[in-house]
Amino acid sequence: MREPTLPASLGAHFSVAAAIRAGVPASRLRRTDLHRPFHGVRARPDPGDDEFDRFGRPLGPAERDHLRLAREYAEWMADGHFFSHLTAAVIWGLPVPRSLVERPEVDVAVFPPLRLPRSRGVRGHETTPRLTTIRRDARTGLLVASPASTWAMLGATFRDPYDLVAAGDAAIRDWRVPSPLATLAELEAAVRSGRRVGIPALRAALPQLRTRSASRPETVARLTLVSALLPEPELNVDVLEAGVRLACVDLAYPDLKIGIEYEGEHHLLDPEQWAHDILRYERLAAAGWQVIRVTKAELFAHPSTFIARVRAAIAQRS
Repeated sequence: MREPTLPASLGAHFSVAAAIRAGVPASRLRRTDLHRPFHGVRARPDPGDDEFDRFGRPLGPAERDHLRLAREYAEWMADGHFFSHLTAAVIWGLPVPRSLVERPEVDVAVFPPLRLPRSRGVRGHETTPRLTTIRRDARTGLLVASPASTWAMLGATFRDPYDLVAAGDAAIRDWRVPSPLATLAELEAAVRSGRRVGIPALRAALPQLRTRSASRPETVARLTLVSALLPEPELNVDVLEAGVRLACVDLAYPDLKIGIEYEGEHHLLDPEQWAHDILRYERLAAAGWQVIRVTKAELFAHPSTFIARVRAAIAQRS
């Protein structure tokens, strides 16, 4: 006998209890075509949807998979439980190193006296209302530690100080966004809220945060130059010539007319973007700007080469 079709109303993932209430027989829920990401949860093999960040850009594969895992666990999440740490960072769109976000577990926190979740695929955390505030993310509907609390949690998780600054930059970014996820004052308050693991790293990161960084590579480029004792570049600078906007440069020394552009992989894969970039560079060159283009490989694997190029440009134009 042919098994009944799953109701479309159940969505891409659903609890076993919800399926039974919808009239799905238990035998159908035992079929191998359904994934079992968590106890009491089933997921269709192909959700058929994409995940996007708060700017409408498709998520990377690791972030997409982690967010889907969080959505699946939410079907079975107990009252009073909420997402925290790395999972909260993914939900808010804060940059997380791929090696961390690829872990097949979600972070879930509770306030005492609730018991820690102890399911397969879940890392349980205990915190307090003094250290952690909670919000419901309007985009996903998930209950999650606030952006400021999430950033403070990352002080115990991130080992590279540049990653912690990049996450903080993303949290307080006010450039080309309707509103920042958090303010610098809120991050400072989260650090002062009480004793937690990672306080020294958080305190060291706070004075390095900037509100105009649009990406992790921009933050890493800025910190790389500053750590080499070069002047701190300005971020996302509009270049105007006779009142006409020529371009917005990722990082810049406007007085020297030196611009630094990070060439992400999408620049190479999108012909329209590539053509647009060429036109921008031509306009900048005609206006007397020197543009230093840095790739992912150079910035992250060979930063000394990047530093030397910028140092030489500054010396030449000073």
